[in-house]
Amino acid sequence: MPDMSASASLAMTHLATLAKEVDEDKVTPGVLGFIVFAVMALAVWGLMKSMNKHMGKVAFTEAPDPKADAPRDASGDADKG
Repeated sequence: MPDMSASASLAMTHLATLAKEVDEDKVTPGVLGFIVFAVMALAVWGLMKSMNKHMGKVAFTEAPDPKADAPRDASGDADKG
């Protein structure tokens, strides 16, 4: 399995060449941070849209209990028929 830090440093060197001047004392998220944030924002938006669609299909009214309509005897218990 290849070393992930080597590929990450290679990617960062390619992204660092896009910047005109890189200050070694300043740490910023840069383009890669923006791309990761944008992808996460789109994923959350898609999940919320899907959740709203599924919540629209849910019936929040409870069906009446058929045992509640059964005739009761003198002791108050439902008919065990």
